[in-house]
Amino acid sequence: MPDGPADAALPEPAALVAAACLFRSLGEPSRLAIVAHLMLGEHRVVELTEHLGLAQSTVSAHLKCLLDCGIVEVRPQGRASVYSLAVPAQVLAVLEAAEGLLAATGDAVTVGPRFGAEARS
Repeated sequence: MPDGPADAALPEPAALVAAACLFRSLGEPSRLAIVAHLMLGEHRVVELTEHLGLAQSTVSAHLKCLLDCGIVEVRPQGRASVYSLAVPAQVLAVLEAAEGLLAATGDAVTVGPRFGAEARS
């Protein structure tokens, strides 16, 4: 087995598990759609079900996954729960990086809403 600088850069198993959790959370189209909606602002489950055309139980299960991975956070509002992105700038950076990687591999798509100058042009 090689014993050089490249070996020192290998991530610890716990870091790989955390990264896999993150990618799994974003690797399902409905969860990605929920993230895109939450990038626009806070939403209640009922609003997400209306926007996405999914059952309440399905949206709740996807939100649980996103909560477990630290992508979203929740706060009570009366009898409802309001969901938002826990780290919006970092989520946007990941989605933009994914768009760049998809473009570089010949599968250019937009995976998140556009912000800034590009959105206004």
